[in-house]
Amino acid sequence: MEGNIRGHTTPEDLGARAQLLVEKHAAYIKKVADAKDTLEAHVTEHFRLSGVYWGLTALYLMGKLDIVDGPAIIEWVLKCQHSSGGFGGSERHDAHLLYTLSALQVLALYDKLHLVNADQIATYVQSLQQADGSFTGDESGEIDTRFSYVALNCCSLLDRMDAINVPEAVEFLVKCRNFDGGFGCRPGNESHAGQVFTGVAALAIADSLHHVDRDLLCWWLSERQTPSGGLCGRPEKLQDVIPQQSLTVCMQLLSPCSVIMLPILCTVLNLDCTALQQHVMLLRQACDGKGPASSSHCNKLRLCRATSSLCVSHDTDMLHRIRSGGKNACCHLF
Repeated sequence: MEGNIRGHTTPEDLGARAQLLVEKHAAYIKKVADAKDTLEAHVTEHFRLSGVYWGLTALYLMGKLDIVDGPAIIEWVLKCQHSSGGFGGSERHDAHLLYTLSALQVLALYDKLHLVNADQIATYVQSLQQADGSFTGDESGEIDTRFSYVALNCCSLLDRMDAINVPEAVEFLVKCRNFDGGFGCRPGNESHAGQVFTGVAALAIADSLHHVDRDLLCWWLSERQTPSGGLCGRPEKLQDVIPQQSLTVCMQLLSPCSVIMLPILCTVLNLDCTALQQHVMLLRQACDGKGPASSSHCNKLRLCRATSSLCVSHDTDMLHRIRSGGKNACCHLF
């Protein structure tokens, strides 16, 4: 393993892990979904809706969505909605923009968006937009570019973009752009992979990618690759599949074509694509099919992010499933 850390991963290092263990990954997600009375299930109840979305997205990308009870999941998701139109992280939990998007993404995976009142949800999203164009996540008042992305994504999925002030939302995002080409949580905050994704994806949904300095941001992206082949979220941090997924999707969004193979883009960005892919595979299988093991324990979030990262870096069936989603499919799914 020492050679992997120094960036010399070979097919022999990967061994059996060079193959995607789809059945084991799917079985792990199903096992977690069925374990409703464990300590982990109770302490993560407040964001369960997002956890369901992560697991279902990974299953969808692997072509295994049918192994879980779709109708039961949809019924539960609808129970998480409040009279305001927003969704909570689980039943009896307060509504929040983040979980509202997760709910819509789950329904979209099953082609069931018609089951919700689009105008009601759009009104809820609109109520959280501030005078400067930003969005709060809920009534607590926290401002973050994540919420701008979530709000635009929700309205786009519902075909209700006219419910919010898009020009002002774009203006706020532009204020969050930094000298290095990246984006922060708020104006003046440092660039970070997660915020770069939310900024770029939000601008893509708003058809405003012309505000992105592509050359400068691509330089910032290229600087995120570590000796292991993986990508980190910001300077001097370790590699992680969560920022890795954010950045690989950004590469897709910044490409002049609707979908471009990552090996081609890596050549332009001076990234080692082979090392990047091998790093993800090495982490994905390290927990016997449970998902990536880096600085954090295995979980559905990292399994979803790793699968997403692989999906946009290989011309596989997973990538074709995203292609079928049309314009902004990467923005809507991830």
